[in-house]
Amino acid sequence: METIQRLKSEMASVIIGKDDVVELMFNALINKGHVLLESVPGTGKTMLAKSFAKTLDAQFKRVQFTPDVLPSDVTGIQFFNPKDQKFELRPGPIMTNILLADEINRATPRTQSSLLEVMEERQVTIDGETMQIPGPFMVIATQNPIESQQGTFPLPEAQMDRFFIQIDMGYPTFVEEKQMMNSYRIEEPIQKLTALFSKEEVLSFQKSVNSIKVSSVVEDYILDIIHTTRDHEEIEVGVSPRGTLALMRAAQGNAFIKSRKFVLPEDVKKMAPYVLSHRIVLTMEGSLKKTNKQIIDEVLSRVSVPVEATI
Repeated sequence: METIQRLKSEMASVIIGKDDVVELMFNALINKGHVLLESVPGTGKTMLAKSFAKTLDAQFKRVQFTPDVLPSDVTGIQFFNPKDQKFELRPGPIMTNILLADEINRATPRTQSSLLEVMEERQVTIDGETMQIPGPFMVIATQNPIESQQGTFPLPEAQMDRFFIQIDMGYPTFVEEKQMMNSYRIEEPIQKLTALFSKEEVLSFQKSVNSIKVSSVVEDYILDIIHTTRDHEEIEVGVSPRGTLALMRAAQGNAFIKSRKFVLPEDVKKMAPYVLSHRIVLTMEGSLKKTNKQIIDEVLSRVSVPVEATI
């Protein structure tokens, strides 16, 4: 797909060696989904979010989450205007197209929950007044691994389930890191990024991806994966129906990116670790032996992949 190639090329100077991550971000965008970026500090999570937002001709806002950030700092407040002698609504940074929720797990649970309504329903309620968020709308949240950080608050399962995909940035390779050193030696490459897509184009992509066909065989394959997570002996809480829909849409998005009009089992298998890993809760025994991603890989190995002739 020419569109994704342009996006990869534009971001390559800033985010080196992460073409697959750029694809995943674009997949989430065209599916009206939200992204959770998780990795150790300094691996480029915030830079990726800012760079991605800059390639869109859309409004971008950032909230740096800390323990003292209040829900009203995110959603907005009703304040008394002494000049007019009446209360007025002052929307918070949530009223935007792309919201970067930086280090979201440093905020208190109360503040984290202020994003629940807007992530699911694209609306925010402030003192009883409901406001719709104009599309496109996307939350890109970053967090550091909880077990290695002091003063963090783990995101609850209800919040995790609202993220379309979770991406682990990981460390760059030796060659990629050397290229990064050369690229950043003189200037900040992000300053050269230009907008590639308008809001109208993004909305058009979001409509087009819904037309990607999903056969009954592929639907059964998706459901087999989902139900295996619910029956797995090392999974305490399996994938929710919201996760089922997310996996289907992510597969549609991958097919759209590959310029296909139909979903293949490979699309489902490729997207499953990113869509499902953060939606399961392991048993105590399971969490001591394996990671969520390892369990999802195990689930995928247990479920038979439909042969192409039957699709």
